[in-house]
Amino acid sequence: MKRALRELKGVGEKTEKLFRKIGISDTDDLLRYYPRTYDSYEEPVPVSDLEEGTAAAVRVTVTTGVYVNQVRNLQVVTITAADESGKIPVVWFNMPYLRNTLKKGSVLIFRGRVVRKQKHLQIEHPEIFTPAAYEEVLHSLQPIYGLTAGLTGKTIVKLLKSLLAEQNLQMEYLPEEYRERYQLADANFAVSAIHFPKNREQLLIARKRLVFDEFLLFILAVQLLKEKTEEAPNCFSMKKTWTTEQIIENLPYRLTNAQLNTWHEIERDLCGEALMSRLVQGDVGSGKTILAFLAMIMASENGCQSALMVPTEVLARQHYEAFLKLKEEYGLACTAILLTGSNTAKEKRERYAMIASGEADIIIGTHALIQERIEYQRLGLVITDEQHRFGVKQREALTTKGNPPNVLVMSATPIPRTLAIILYGDLDISIIDELPAKRLPIKNCVVGTSYRPKAYTFIEKQVREGRQAYIICPMVEESEGLDAENVLDYTKKLQGIFPKDIRISHLHGKMKPKEKNQVMEAFAAGEIQILVSTTVVEVGVNVPNATVMMVENAERFGLAQLHQLRGRVGRGEYQSYCIFIQGNDVKETSKRLEILNKLNDGFFIAGEDLKLRGPGDLFGIRQSGLLEFKIGDIYQDADILKTASEAAGEILSLDPDLTLPQHAALKEKLTSYMRDDLENLGL
Repeated sequence: MKRALRELKGVGEKTEKLFRKIGISDTDDLLRYYPRTYDSYEEPVPVSDLEEGTAAAVRVTVTTGVYVNQVRNLQVVTITAADESGKIPVVWFNMPYLRNTLKKGSVLIFRGRVVRKQKHLQIEHPEIFTPAAYEEVLHSLQPIYGLTAGLTGKTIVKLLKSLLAEQNLQMEYLPEEYRERYQLADANFAVSAIHFPKNREQLLIARKRLVFDEFLLFILAVQLLKEKTEEAPNCFSMKKTWTTEQIIENLPYRLTNAQLNTWHEIERDLCGEALMSRLVQGDVGSGKTILAFLAMIMASENGCQSALMVPTEVLARQHYEAFLKLKEEYGLACTAILLTGSNTAKEKRERYAMIASGEADIIIGTHALIQERIEYQRLGLVITDEQHRFGVKQREALTTKGNPPNVLVMSATPIPRTLAIILYGDLDISIIDELPAKRLPIKNCVVGTSYRPKAYTFIEKQVREGRQAYIICPMVEESEGLDAENVLDYTKKLQGIFPKDIRISHLHGKMKPKEKNQVMEAFAAGEIQILVSTTVVEVGVNVPNATVMMVENAERFGLAQLHQLRGRVGRGEYQSYCIFIQGNDVKETSKRLEILNKLNDGFFIAGEDLKLRGPGDLFGIRQSGLLEFKIGDIYQDADILKTASEAAGEILSLDPDLTLPQHAALKEKLTSYMRDDLENLGL
């Protein structure tokens, strides 16, 4: 049974608040807060085999006494240890009590990160084991969780262990025939083993079951939404207009054939008897926005209102200004307004009145379009741009006197068509697979960490020429057990490297919306030259002046996501560059990243990513984009996605309403999922 976290022993008000910060408010959330990676305790290696930048264990003899030095506010503890192959300095910080633990001549196992200081390797801040104690953890996998300041991995592990120990067994909701056919583990085993696997094999078995469940519930939910959509007639059936034809004829550029084909599909849908539910997939820069504008103009000419919803206020303002320019150039009779969370109360009242009266027929904004109490007079079209999926809850929020609108979803996430058909089972799909002719191709390079000084010099040169740069890091702040660049420390580091007149700022998802907007607006206005960010920029803002995208620890991202990040540059008239910094020397990683070096076609890259990554490639790579599953990854787990789709199809063809006794538990699980998880996925 689901319980509030406060009911668990050891969780007080302070701890509860920290858990809320990472999205955990009850025991179900905690059980499904899966590790982001695992620490693997491997056999100790000889000192001579230690490599810089790796974590390793060594079995050594302490050969010196313990030295404690005060360096600024740090107490640095140092010893020298050795085995038959060589010796190595070992360092700890603020642990002076170790002088009582580390005795000269004792044989211990140290496990920690190998770094280079003054041309020599040393092990920094390692864990200390007796040989017997290390034997107990050898080959085990220890979970590492995403944390926030004040919350430790130990706290999460302790709570999970006590919860799993007392957890009443959940009822198995997947019929046995599917578990047998697809070789899926028991649900209770999977939840326990994903957090505390005894070995890698157990982890893979647990993960397969949890990924299957997540995809199965999602696909069943999508199919049920599709039924609702198909039943709804188009109460806003429109007619083709000359205005859109004239705009297409007089644009300063020619629409590509792919754009024209997609436009004709949108036009046909809007004129049809059934409601439009269409996904337009197109690479970054393929020209989706002009099609959205044309659809909105067509709706306006037919006496309907249309709403364009985008993820950020900056992007909403950019779209609004671009639309006003188009309106002025072609003398359009429509009235466009901008609606975002930062409008004043007075502005909101005025704009709500314009929407309710029908005076405003083009409404551009953020989630404020559905979160506020807005009454639309005749809303015939809703367009979401790189938004989470637009589902039944939002449709209900935007219905006009009970009449649901036509829906157009635009996405630059390159999902191969075979997977898109499964994931967007409730939508028709159009693909724009051509880029406008005048786009300069981005110049790419994949390099190691030693290239950084050259990259900084190159970025400074670009800034001096009046350009701007993005630098992407995989993490917001330093995280226990994860060796990867983080936004906060990296920003400070760069501020010490670049001249003071170059303004450097940071951006990440944990910032308040107002702060994020201020930073993005300052970057768009050219007031910030270098923006250090997490992947939140992939759907953020259009900055034609940004010409450099540098991605740290590129191996930690999926190729499709790296391609989307790359799409933030190359949007203007200047030559643009993308520098992928590989944080490790693994050959397979180099092979993956090399695909980006050679190709600029997002859909082809996504397909190649599917071929290269198998179900064993678990750690450190998470795609993001439209569908943030908790554990499943649509690229890495494409095969599981296909089997889940097959199972969902079979279940619904046999029992469309899930009323058979064998599906009772599944129906209960699905109802709970549609209430909670679909909100997180934007459905």
